[in-house]
Amino acid sequence: MAGMNMKFEHMETIQSFEVPTVIKHGIGVMKDAGEEIKKLGVSKVLLVTDLGIYQAGMTKTVEESLAKAGVEVVLFNQVVANPPVRIVNEGSRVYKENNCDGLVAVGGGSSMDTAKAIGVEIAHNGSVLEYEAAEGKKPLENRIPPLITIPTTAGTGSEVTQWAVITDEEREFKFNTGGPLIAAHLTIIDPELHVSMPPHVTAMTGIDALSHAIECYTMKYAQPVTDAVALLAIEYVAHYIRRAYADGSDIEARYGMSQAAMLAGLSYGSESAGAAHAMAQTLGGIINVPHGQCVSWMLGPVMEFNWKGNPERFARVAQALGVNTFNMTTDEAAKAAVNEVYKLVEELDIPSLEEQGVPADMIPRLAEVAMTDPQTVGNPRDLSVKDYEWIYNRCYDLVPKTL
Repeated sequence: MAGMNMKFEHMETIQSFEVPTVIKHGIGVMKDAGEEIKKLGVSKVLLVTDLGIYQAGMTKTVEESLAKAGVEVVLFNQVVANPPVRIVNEGSRVYKENNCDGLVAVGGGSSMDTAKAIGVEIAHNGSVLEYEAAEGKKPLENRIPPLITIPTTAGTGSEVTQWAVITDEEREFKFNTGGPLIAAHLTIIDPELHVSMPPHVTAMTGIDALSHAIECYTMKYAQPVTDAVALLAIEYVAHYIRRAYADGSDIEARYGMSQAAMLAGLSYGSESAGAAHAMAQTLGGIINVPHGQCVSWMLGPVMEFNWKGNPERFARVAQALGVNTFNMTTDEAAKAAVNEVYKLVEELDIPSLEEQGVPADMIPRLAEVAMTDPQTVGNPRDLSVKDYEWIYNRCYDLVPKTL
């Protein structure tokens, strides 16, 4: 069956899929958040968020629900995009000084990743830098304190992923820390928190979710359970993202996109994804651009390079995106998936990398660092620095399109 072939040469070791996070979702469920959080045995939480979300009043419902349940709140609203180690260190200091016993993250991926990393520091009594997922670093040994993630965007999937991406400013490098011990204990997903997202945020976070799903469905480490959630996430994005972008108050579309982001986050499993995330992650460590915004512009060129690595799976992606592949060959359908993504990014007015402040003369450096990212390993087609240069050149239309 098209798209169902597995990469059995990568299955010589045991694969696993863990879901340590309880997922509660529904329209208006935020009013019950306090009681749900209290059930985890916490009495004083560090509320981790960014200043923009806090000033917009988006944490108010959460704070009120916590107060009603008798859970004390200590505010930490210093989160920034591409969260650096120093912010994580500061959050840990505030947590300890106030004798907190739990974490509540409200916001996008940056808030949730910061909370996870604070949890790592609290559980291990050391800097998150020591627990980078890299050779020579310490492995995580302890479960982080009770963590509740409450996403206000529909994209990163960090509410259910087992990873935190943190920036080491000294190295100009974003690194991962993670595994089942870092995952949230509970996520509460309420699309009513998403209706205030402006169109450009809806677009870039939504394409981020799509990139998770497509990369994880086509990666070398795909397995049946990640396939299932990835394909449904792709279908949901294809069905709902234009509606959510055009009408922020469309609660059905917001609900669909919130589910797409969560499902795409689950599709990550515990393995790597592919080249688009290797590129976006390493770029974000050098230039402070929003992750979803840059990965959106990279997804099409990466797919254009990758489709030959597993045409059947890319053909299945085309079907999930809503392309009528009935009269197409497998290769034609695979190429159609690539073109559908290019079309979607164009329709959602995602700014180019140049418009995002990333000059083309950085390509040689960006290609070199992307090659060092661990997610390169999961890519469905073998990569070299020259390949990354070609993909980056496609991002800037400096080489012709191949399909």
